Formats: sequence, C-alpha cells, structure tokens
Amino acid sequence: MIKKIIVNKYQKALVFNNKNEYVKMLNEGSYWISFMQKIYVFDMDKMVNTPIDVNIILQDPDFASAVTVVDVKDNEMVLMYINDVFNAVLNAGKYVFWKSFVDYKFVKADLSKVYIDADIDKNILSNRSVSIYTRVFVVESYEKAVLYIDGVMENILDAGTYYFWKNNTSIAMYKVDIRTQQIEMSGQEILTKDKANIRMNVFASYKVGNIVKAIAENKDFEKQLYVALQLALREYVGTYLFDELMEKKESIETYVLDSVQAKAEALGIEVLSFGVRDIILPGDVKEIMNQVLIAEKKAQANVIMRREETASTRSLMNTAKLMEDNPMLYKLKEMEFVEKIADNINGISVNGNTALLEQLKTILVSK
Repeated sequence: MIKKIIVNKYQKALVFNNKNEYVKMLNEGSYWISFMQKIYVFDMDKMVNTPIDVNIILQDPDFASAVTVVDVKDNEMVLMYINDVFNAVLNAGKYVFWKSFVDYKFVKADLSKVYIDADIDKNILSNRSVSIYTRVFVVESYEKAVLYIDGVMENILDAGTYYFWKNNTSIAMYKVDIRTQQIEMSGQEILTKDKANIRMNVFASYKVGNIVKAIAENKDFEKQLYVALQLALREYVGTYLFDELMEKKESIETYVLDSVQAKAEALGIEVLSFGVRDIILPGDVKEIMNQVLIAEKKAQANVIMRREETASTRSLMNTAKLMEDNPMLYKLKEMEFVEKIADNINGISVNGNTALLEQLKTILVSK
C-alpha cells in the first residue's frame, strides 16, 4: 500500500524505512510512498534536527549539497547571524542548516585565547547571551592601566572598554588616576635642633607620569611618596634651632621639593608643589612666645612715646623762644588760654567794691 506526500515550497523531506534507516531526501513536489516508510518534513528556514545521527545522512551527496554544516569544537563558540542580524550563540557540537532564502553567517571564536578577534563586533559582546563568555575592564578617561596576563605585564591601556574571553588564563588590570592629586600630612610632630616639639600640617600635590614605574616597579607608590616627604620635612626641621626655623620657614617648601625629586622620579611621580598649612606650637612655647611678643610691643610703644615726648618738648621750646622775642605773641597766647578757660565757664559772680573791677580790668585789658 502507498500514500501520497506533498512537499511544499521552502520545505524538504527525509524518508526513512521501517527500521529507521535513511532512504532519501525529497525536494518540493508530490510523492507516492509506502506506508512502511516514515517521512520527516522540514521547513528550510529552521535548523535541521534529524531523528538519527546527522553524520549518517550527510553521506548522501544530495543532502550534503543542500545543507550548511557548522562544526563547533571544544573551547570554541560560533556567533550566528541571520540576514546580518545576530541571532544566537552556538556552543560545542554539530549544527546543520538548509541552504535557502535565509542568509546565514557564522563567526567562529576561539575561547582558549585571551584577545577577541577584530572581526567580532564589540557591540555584540555586551549581548546577554555573549557576555557570559567575556571579561570586561573599563578604564576611565582620567585613568591609565597596566594589563597583566598570567602574571606577566602585557600592555599599557589608555581610556576605553576592553573585552577578553573568559577562560583559565589569569588576567589582571591595575589602574592609576593620572589627574593631579593631593597628599595631606596632618599633625606631624617634629623636634627642632634645640628639642622644641612642634606640630606641622603640610600638603603636597603630585601626578603620576610613568605608570610602569608606579605600578610594575614599585608597590604602594603613594605610601612611599608620603614617607619620602615626611623624612625630608623632618630632616629640614631638625637642622635648625626653633628661632632659626621661624625665620626660615618660607624655605621649607623649596628644600622638601628638591629633596624628594629623585625619589619621586624613581616612583614614576612628578611632585608639583609642597606647602606648609600651619605650625602649631606646644603650650609652654606658645606662652613664652606670647610674652616675648608682648615685651616687644611694649618696647616699641615706649620708643614711640619717647619720640613723641621729645618732639612735643622741642615744639614747646620753639614756641617759648618765639614768645620771648615777641611780647605781642606772648600776649596772644595768654589770651588764647583765657578764651579756652572762658569756654568752660557758665557764669561769674563778683562780690566786692570797685577796686575788684579795676583789678580785673588790669588782667583782661591789654596795656
């Protein structure tokens, strides 16, 4: 007995006997086949999922020429595009697709490598189905990074996003901020040459110039720079007596910068500036300094008072000499004082005879 089978356009059919053995492939058309045979119809825009091992069917030249076979090995991955649009990730295995109106594109990637091939679109790497196979490192615009692969320095990376395949290879990235930065050194307790204990608050600004020296050749370069600045500051302060230090404190910055320059260069750092924010004196020294300051100000005040008194005396002597040579001037001066006295008198009560009026006239009226 036989039955009629119709294979539509954009379809293929595979014929198997009652023992599930492959017989042949049918293209578009009408066919009469035995009831003892099995027919599997496939749409040509779908992947071929055969009921038996596909390698057996691939021995048929007609079938082999009608399909595209994609072999994905271990440690490999294939990105499948349909009509230039990413569709899926194919893991290890064998995949069969009909050659049809669908435009398939397959991009193979070796996951055992570290670097991702340039022909793989970086935009695809952020896709959820692909991102599980990648490692992502981001270097900001104000950073640089040193890349280590299996513990060996590989490259210097500028700002950007970097993708690597996820595998057993060790990848590490150490980033450094290349902007100008500042170190605060607060509460530095230092002894001067005469054992005066002072506290200083200082700061320094710096920037990383050589990232290889800073990261690959030195450990904790910031801590090393801090110690170098601290030692240079202590060396300078310990050289001078307290009074000398107060007189020469403006030169601290220059000394420290010159002292740490070579060390900073070995660290890959450029020290841009160093400054003293304030110097804090201990209580007893502060009290002594205040007493000295008060004594100095009192001495200055006494000098000024003596100078003013001398000038005033000299002026009086000159005035007296002028009045001695000029009786009229003397009388005017006398009247000036009488006028000042009169300004402060509200009223005068006179008691007595006419002799008192004559006496007043004698005093107030010029001869």
